[in-house]
Amino acid sequence: MRSRTGGQTQLRAKRPSRSIARLVADLRVPASEGDMPRYFTVHQAERLLPVIKPLMEQAMVLFRALMQAGHELAGINWRINALGGAFVNRQHITRLRNRERATADRLRELIEEIQSQGCQVKDLNLGLVDFPTRYRGREVLLCWKIDEPFIAYWHEVEAGFAGRQPIDEEFLQSHRGETEH
Repeated sequence: MRSRTGGQTQLRAKRPSRSIARLVADLRVPASEGDMPRYFTVHQAERLLPVIKPLMEQAMVLFRALMQAGHELAGINWRINALGGAFVNRQHITRLRNRERATADRLRELIEEIQSQGCQVKDLNLGLVDFPTRYRGREVLLCWKIDEPFIAYWHEVEAGFAGRQPIDEEFLQSHRGETEH
């Protein structure tokens, strides 16, 4: 239902806008088909940190802005649903949706730029990036968090952040960074 009242429009929500979780899921950037995985040594990955860190900082700021816009739109939608229709400023909602879309597009570009280096963006809240490597004949991940000055941890592919293990001398001697053919 719509009715015009001075710059305000009364709306009844027909369907909720996309959820924040859906927006975040849409930001995942798949690897190109046929791409060979790139494997890094600790030293190769650390040489990329001066490139990766500022991109991650920008991505984290955009991610927070995207979440804020999503929460604001969800709040407006809730008010419309809870009140059975409410007077809302359509121009404001349009601006919010446009800002959300532009932010998501720029965030996707940043993630693509980071991942084009061969690493994997894992968490934009914590600032986690993983770098594939080979250790004892299997793929594992070097794990870096944005507030860490260097790469000091690795984990099994399925273990994630909770399974981080410190990089020790044996790991440094045994891991490989060559591309698998």
